[in-house]
Amino acid sequence: MIKKLVDYIGNPENVGKLKKLGYVSLVAVFISDFFVHRDHAIYIWDKTPGWGAFYGFVSCVIIILVSKFIGHQGGIMKREDYYDD
Repeated sequence: MIKKLVDYIGNPENVGKLKKLGYVSLVAVFISDFFVHRDHAIYIWDKTPGWGAFYGFVSCVIIILVSKFIGHQGGIMKREDYYDD
């Protein structure tokens, strides 16, 4: 069962179908957020539909940018031929 799933996902012919499935699922989750009752929310951003998706996306982008900066400018990342010398 797992082998079939991995083979399906790894097949380059299925990339378009998987992208469409991913986009449809993202839109479905975002739209479903408009039907959640927010009586327990304290802050205004907790009452805004789609806030969790937006906050998660922005946080992910910031994490990626900061880690790339630390890797390239902070000296953590080395040249590809570092150990060849």
